[in-house]
Amino acid sequence: MKLRQLYETVVAKGIEADPRGKKTVLKNLEKAKKKYKDLKKDEKEFFDIETLTNPYADTRILYGTGNEEIRTALVGIDMEMGELLLADRLSSKGQKIDLVIAHHPEGKAFANFYEVMHMQADILNKFGVPINIAEGLLEGRIKEVERSLSAANHTRASDMAALLDMPFMCVHTPADNMVQGYLQKAFDKKSPDTLDDVIKILKEIPEYSEAVKNNAGPKVLLGSGERSAGKIFVDMTGGTGGAKTIFESLVNSGVSTIVGMHLGEEHRKEAEKHHMNVVIAGHISSDNLGVNLILDEVQKKGKLKIVACSGFRRFSRLK
Repeated sequence: MKLRQLYETVVAKGIEADPRGKKTVLKNLEKAKKKYKDLKKDEKEFFDIETLTNPYADTRILYGTGNEEIRTALVGIDMEMGELLLADRLSSKGQKIDLVIAHHPEGKAFANFYEVMHMQADILNKFGVPINIAEGLLEGRIKEVERSLSAANHTRASDMAALLDMPFMCVHTPADNMVQGYLQKAFDKKSPDTLDDVIKILKEIPEYSEAVKNNAGPKVLLGSGERSAGKIFVDMTGGTGGAKTIFESLVNSGVSTIVGMHLGEEHRKEAEKHHMNVVIAGHISSDNLGVNLILDEVQKKGKLKIVACSGFRRFSRLK
């Protein structure tokens, strides 16, 4: 398939799986189109026109025209300079790599990936947190993440991709949307009684089962295995961790347990203060699940050979 077709499939499937709902995502795209239309001619030169069709700032073709024919992709969670050299080395040894796919954003997709954090407010709202509270609590955290990114050397890996003439893209929020929906549906359907039951459900999923073998499996961070799971909120998408002050609002809206990728120490202390149960599914294992789900969708569109590296293991759910 063409690189552009692969990229557009990723974005489309990310929108379909978006926990905010497709209607909300399309409304935001319309706002972007209006913003672009109202810009002056000289301002349009610096506008990222990908935002007119792609609502995820952290998912981009970082190098490539889009017309490249892609047969084999080297796929990993963190694909940086070393992995790009690996792709070039594999190609020189006879295993032709046509595309490098990273999960975590690089280049321009990393520079402003904080923009996708705004979606967290709508997700929290769907779980009963008033939208004004959700937006207010997130505002400071988004600015904090933006400031933390300002000093980074964003284009190191994408510059190397250009020098190697190696097509390069990253797939972040669309994959995270996939894992969020997959796990939320699983818990809603199976209604686990205790936190031990939550862990059991996770361990039945190949990506988490594999993580257990590597000593990185799911675990209860706050609470105990015998405690009631209650209402479960799966927190897997939206760029990065949100505001640490959100736990009180989630508890007040009836959430008893958060299942997430990871939780920082300050966030953990705040969650503990409000007696929130927290199950850590695992960061890289959850990323694996999301990437596998999105690759399944891509492979439904055409033939694509996957070479896994950098913490990624391919588990296909295609028959």
